[in-house]
Amino acid sequence: MIFAFSAFLVFLAIGTPIVFVLGIAATLTLMLTQPDIPITIVTQRIYDGLNSFTIMAIPFFVFAGTIMDAGGISRRIVDFATAIVGWIVGSLLMVSVVAATSLAAISGSGSADVAAISAIMQPELRRRKYDIDFSAAIIACAGSLAQIIPPSLMMVIVALVSDLSVGAMFLAGVIPGLMTVPGLLASAYIHARRGGPQYREVQPFTMERLRKSFLAAIPALGMPVIIIGGIIGGVFTPTEAAAVAVLYGLLIALFVYRDLKVRQLPGLILQAAALSAAVMTIIGTASIFGWLVASANVPAHLAAWIKTITSQAWTFLILVNVLLMLIGMFMESLAAILILVPVLMPIAISFGIDPIHFGLVVVMNFAIGMVTPPYGITLFVASSVAERNIIQVSRRIFWPWLMMTLILLLVTFVPEIGLFLPRLAGLL
Repeated sequence: MIFAFSAFLVFLAIGTPIVFVLGIAATLTLMLTQPDIPITIVTQRIYDGLNSFTIMAIPFFVFAGTIMDAGGISRRIVDFATAIVGWIVGSLLMVSVVAATSLAAISGSGSADVAAISAIMQPELRRRKYDIDFSAAIIACAGSLAQIIPPSLMMVIVALVSDLSVGAMFLAGVIPGLMTVPGLLASAYIHARRGGPQYREVQPFTMERLRKSFLAAIPALGMPVIIIGGIIGGVFTPTEAAAVAVLYGLLIALFVYRDLKVRQLPGLILQAAALSAAVMTIIGTASIFGWLVASANVPAHLAAWIKTITSQAWTFLILVNVLLMLIGMFMESLAAILILVPVLMPIAISFGIDPIHFGLVVVMNFAIGMVTPPYGITLFVASSVAERNIIQVSRRIFWPWLMMTLILLLVTFVPEIGLFLPRLAGLL
């Protein structure tokens, strides 16, 4: 396995796309170290990695997200968020955080949420002379909550590779995700209080405006209720829930809001297919790497080595948080999950750590990785839409990033924060 990991790092360092890094490194290792195994095992492992009913949820969730983003959902969520927090100092920052969090419970894609909210909010942020770099940073952090608040593609992958309940994983992310929001709002408020008079321009709170915006947003807010409620209530599986989400999104976008036209559907289908294909290809090639890791009994060897360092679960969790935080800075999250979770999950279980809790810790780490330079995919999206350099935006990321990290540490060492809802629903 030393050769496999060395090849992986070399190809990654020279800029090879992660999907090819996984496949090439695993195939070369197989050819050079186990020549007696037929090379056709590669295609078999790719097929087996994708031959799962649960994994079909991914393209459906992606398609549902594209429909909701194109169907006028984002604008109505922003209007509702404005009615809730538009009266607070730094109102546009508050609206951005609340709106991005609301979209997180609809699309499940952090980068899509960041793009949608940035496109709507940045023109007004510029007009009022807000700090554009900090605004982009806070939107990037709020958008990354889509990986923690269900429905989350990252949680589906963690549940798939660890043989866990998708519903339990979804519920585990609700409280930690919502706990992060006040932290982001606090960092935005502190920034606004220290800013100039432009941050004092607010809109007065009125119950009438709140009522109208809430009524307009009800169809959009019904999406997470249907998805989570259906899964937890046993009405349908996660894959069926994703398909229902697509149907619901189409009905709302076409016949309720009427912002989506039938002629737009082919383009949305192609967009969803392209995004899904990228994710699925990574899953397929990562399955080869995962098979090599399992056949070499790496989890057992690594567990034995870690236990020579510590016998305490809390020490192991600290090591894992540091490891995942560093990897999230340089590597695509889904690929990292597919490689690391099958290795780390058995070790976590051997320390007596609940697998749902550990899966939540993994997801939260990689959500933070999405806003941590130099990789930080949502940070790239936010800076691109804001037409700012990634370095300029990165300089303003510290306080929102710190708030997310503090919540991660709290969830890491107080497992009941994440396990309360799954336990209450009888999924644990």
